[in-house]
Amino acid sequence: MRLYQLDSYATRFQARVERAWTDEKGHYAVLSQTLFYPESGGQPADRGVLRGPFGEVQVLHAYEEEKAFGDVVHVLSAPVPEGVEVEGEIDWPRRFRHMQRHTAQHLLSQALLRAGGYHTVAVSLDSPVCTVDIEEEAEEAGVLKAEALANFAVYADYPVEAFYVSEEELAHYPLRRPPKVRGKVRLVRIGDFDLAACGGTHLKTSAQAGPIKVLKWERYKGGTRVYFTAGWEALEDYHAKHALLARLALAFSTNPLELEKPIRKLQEELYALKGENQALKEALVKALLARALEEGALLVPDPVLGELAKALLAWGEKTFLLVSPEGRFALLGPRRQEVLERLRALGAKGGGKEVVQGALPKERVVEALGLLS
Repeated sequence: MRLYQLDSYATRFQARVERAWTDEKGHYAVLSQTLFYPESGGQPADRGVLRGPFGEVQVLHAYEEEKAFGDVVHVLSAPVPEGVEVEGEIDWPRRFRHMQRHTAQHLLSQALLRAGGYHTVAVSLDSPVCTVDIEEEAEEAGVLKAEALANFAVYADYPVEAFYVSEEELAHYPLRRPPKVRGKVRLVRIGDFDLAACGGTHLKTSAQAGPIKVLKWERYKGGTRVYFTAGWEALEDYHAKHALLARLALAFSTNPLELEKPIRKLQEELYALKGENQALKEALVKALLARALEEGALLVPDPVLGELAKALLAWGEKTFLLVSPEGRFALLGPRRQEVLERLRALGAKGGGKEVVQGALPKERVVEALGLLS
């Protein structure tokens, strides 16, 4: 029996170990009844502990042996004997966050449908940033309206209830999407806002799911993927971002909501400096080019070593060795393989085709520059 479908807020239960086994991957048990939700429908599995005459073992994961109606298999940290009575306890803070994510997803999926006619085709609730995939390409106005509708449903404090109907009765219920199971179907109703077939765990009221915050959305497989966070995790996300904005505002001596102006100014200054730097590098390459053509081997500032080597490719009949004070080098020309072997004798490493690039010990730079003489 799946006790979590009867009471999502229960945290402890009694059961008997009906089956237990171990293989090369781990330890497993099937219980006579369980509160542990098995991973399915985009919702992660519960974790917790089992206690009994064997002591205490961790429940690391839970999954369905067969989809929808199979036994719940508990993945354990250590083996347990068959036939013993156990007490199970789920990790309640983890479960509550999962229920917030799941109930918020129901609200957001219904809101997306109402706001833009967007139909949910898949969900993922396995991290604080959850996703809803819709089959249509969403517009910004529709997504923002859906976020507002979902939060209105939070503030409405709708009751959340689960009940079962037969497959024949389904036609009398305006479901958000067709059920994926046959036979007896579990429906979850959130006031008069949403009604969907679902086997997961949910909150008692819609108010406990809030706030719901859409973080972003993007094109995905011909439709749209909407990213959101909810409940405690939305508040934690807000706290982290608020703290970051406060630190940045302090650094720029401004109000957090006015940070764009100094950041934009800083970007403009950076772009200007990058332009000046590029102009200086081009002038330096031009000045060094004449010396390199005359001397062949040249000590070159590291930032322009690569660009100077590219400029020298036009003089393919001559061999050039450029070395920076840090030990980086560029070698090109008809004698490059011969000179490379000499560089390797000095401890150099590197390779390449037209331009051989690499590095050698700093203390061997002067010796290296004498290899072309």
